Amino acid sequence: MGYSDQRFDVNLSILFTELPLLERPAAAAAAGFTAVELWWPWTDTPTPPRAELDALKKALDDAGTRLVGLNFYAGQLPGPDRGALSVPGEESDRFRANIDVVTGFAASVGCTALNALYGNRVEGVDPRVQDALALENLVLAARAADRIGAVLLVEALNKPESPLCPLVSAESAIEVVDRVNAATGLGNTSFLLDLYHLSMNGEDLNGVIDRYAHQTGHVQIADNPGRGAPGTGSLPLEDLLGRLRKTGYDGWVGLEYKPGDRPSAEAFGWLTN
Repeated sequence: MGYSDQRFDVNLSILFTELPLLERPAAAAAAGFTAVELWWPWTDTPTPPRAELDALKKALDDAGTRLVGLNFYAGQLPGPDRGALSVPGEESDRFRANIDVVTGFAASVGCTALNALYGNRVEGVDPRVQDALALENLVLAARAADRIGAVLLVEALNKPESPLCPLVSAESAIEVVDRVNAATGLGNTSFLLDLYHLSMNGEDLNGVIDRYAHQTGHVQIADNPGRGAPGTGSLPLEDLLGRLRKTGYDGWVGLEYKPGDRPSAEAFGWLTN
């Protein structure tokens, strides 16, 4: 078992970014991929004009690419923000305004995995207040996702790159997953297992896979160090994905790595090595 047994999709928010957004699905298709994923593309607004949503749908349809993962509004990403749903005030309001937009768009393109980034701790705000707000907003998102037959994803980031985010371990993300499922009774909230982030936290990746594969709704990879393509670092990604496959996970694996100094179209040679 190895790379040939996996279903890979390309994250168009980190690969092919040398192209305008609407040209990236076709570029991914030209590189041999039928599936893509995206961070929320409109970082300045949770409610873009309908015409922009329609244009993205058309670009995906014209390229013959399926959108298999989409983030909810998360603030400036890439940038200083790590999500909006636990941040009191305007950012939380933006997240809520975004819920129906995301689920409506996802339904229109057949996307069934929606990632809700938790957000940073805010100086002067009681963490318990932020966690209560986060649960409230995640429950709203989970119910909206359920209405379109989608899963809600909760992701653990890494502490070196996201020092203000409280979800910086697999266990911390799983605790949130369990709280949301308990609150909704729907069972449609799952773990987004990102091997790069977890490796940056120094976690036992084999142990994480063995413990949490049954709660995993999506997987993302990049090598470490460097967040580059598989083979540019020291992570045994082929073995880890094979282990995950043996647990029964047969979902998509998102390629969320940096292409380096070369064009993105040249960043997939490891797949044929």
